Amino acid sequence: MAIALLTTYLAGYRLPLYQRLAERHGVEVLCYGGGDRYVPAWFSHLDAQLASAPFPARRLGGVREALGVGRHYDAVIAPFAGGAILPAAYFGAKLNRTPFILWASVWAQPRSAAHAVALPVTRHIYRHADAVLAYGEHVRRFVAAIRGRDGDVFVAPQAVEPGLFARAVTGVEIDGFRARHGLPPGPLVLYVGRLVAEKGIEVLREAWPQVRAPATLVLIGDGPLASRTGAGQGTRLLGPLPRAELPVAYAAAELALLPSIPTPRFREPWGLVCNEAMHQGRPVVATSCVGAVAGGLVRDQLTGLIVPPGDPQALAGAIDRLLCDAPLRARLGAAGLRAVAPYTYDAMLDAFDRALATAISPSPTGP
Repeated sequence: MAIALLTTYLAGYRLPLYQRLAERHGVEVLCYGGGDRYVPAWFSHLDAQLASAPFPARRLGGVREALGVGRHYDAVIAPFAGGAILPAAYFGAKLNRTPFILWASVWAQPRSAAHAVALPVTRHIYRHADAVLAYGEHVRRFVAAIRGRDGDVFVAPQAVEPGLFARAVTGVEIDGFRARHGLPPGPLVLYVGRLVAEKGIEVLREAWPQVRAPATLVLIGDGPLASRTGAGQGTRLLGPLPRAELPVAYAAAELALLPSIPTPRFREPWGLVCNEAMHQGRPVVATSCVGAVAGGLVRDQLTGLIVPPGDPQALAGAIDRLLCDAPLRARLGAAGLRAVAPYTYDAMLDAFDRALATAISPSPTGP
């Protein structure tokens, strides 16, 4: 059996899943680039990613090739991304009577003009895909409301590599990290991700001067707002770092932030930085429009603190609260470490197993 899985890039956090899928189901990953309006240069080197992939992977030639994928594979899996790629892959699969599985990440209807035009087609795909994989319970609820059922919607919990992010980090490593990046003594507050408006970077920039507790805001990543974001007092912009160095950054920090805001085009599908921080026992401050919040991983007062999106004062207050309360940080961090433990590649693979079984051998009593 050969199965096509369409995606934009070979992100590092997806490689363990794709390798397992290739070994178990004969999955070949077809990459077409694109995706977010801003993709960092270090992330979009697709040819290098394909050359080093430890599983079958190649470029997808565009919409025309996507339309024909269903002729050459026994099943097609495609995400809610890529513009015309998704409908081309879906209708091509249906024309060839090839099972089609939607890998869904959206949990609120985008409100841009382009999404409004495409809405009839996307709702048709949601309703008639042979099975759906969902990023979390929040996405499952959204999809089930459109489909009118949830028996063939399977949650594939978003995961990062526990062997990397949950590893024990030594004090020597933390001291080396601080020295290497010229970080001052004292508490660190960490942001990891793209420096773009929808990630709440402007809100964070406004909130940070309102934080009263002494600390340094450390930003890891790049993007169009990098020059403005890294220029504030008590702020250090490190730029993008190797993935292997991130666990040390989390261990060095007191807490991590994900202040994403909703836009007409975007609502944070998940936010894997929450998983990464929790694997190091660090509490997370996130907004209520983050998927990891809506999906139940980050829970207010239990595994982190939740604030309204676009509210600098609330964000600053939550940061201050954690910086000034070490027992609270320890309690939330320990609870987060327990909560993130089930978010594994094995759990993702199990969801893919069930979705493929449903799509390829549907129940005679099914829809």
